Amino acid sequence: MNLPLRSWKATSINSELIQFRSATLDDVGELRCLIEASARGLNGGDYSAAQIEAALLGTYGVDTQLIQDGTYWVAQHRETLVAAGGWSFRAALCGGDALPGKASASLDPSVDAARIRAFFVLPSFARQGLARQLLSRCETAAAHRGFRRLTLLATLPGVRLYAACGYRADAPIEQQVENIKMLFVPMHISLSAAANA
Repeated sequence: MNLPLRSWKATSINSELIQFRSATLDDVGELRCLIEASARGLNGGDYSAAQIEAALLGTYGVDTQLIQDGTYWVAQHRETLVAAGGWSFRAALCGGDALPGKASASLDPSVDAARIRAFFVLPSFARQGLARQLLSRCETAAAHRGFRRLTLLATLPGVRLYAACGYRADAPIEQQVENIKMLFVPMHISLSAAANA
């Protein structure tokens, strides 16, 4: 799948002003704002406004289980959260707290792939390498937990990031999101390949 790269009006950041840390439950309100801004600002070239708003009702959203598991990180510029992303040792591939029926069973690192989950970046901080740094943290943490493979369900704009980081795409799939069809792309990587990407 060849998706065109687009340029965004990005804030030129001083990397010394970016702090990466584990997300906490105190971040939930600001994370909701970050997710909404990211979805509305970066998904418009790939999804309709109706699809984006439908996704914000549950598919895109804060998953507090990731925060409680200690597998969700944020990038903070001064006092503002500008990016977030995580991984999971649980079965769910996507969805915030508002999405009913998410699988929460723990995965077996010897046979299962860990999940990359919920990556969002403020539009003005896009294309600055923040998502790549968060992804690298996720890959390292999953490897330390014994996982050898990672999988994810990418949004269409997310495919470009993950492909650039060595993830391989499977056939796109269509999912019902609040009675609206949306296209997503399953992607995967072995952690040995991620180390070489």
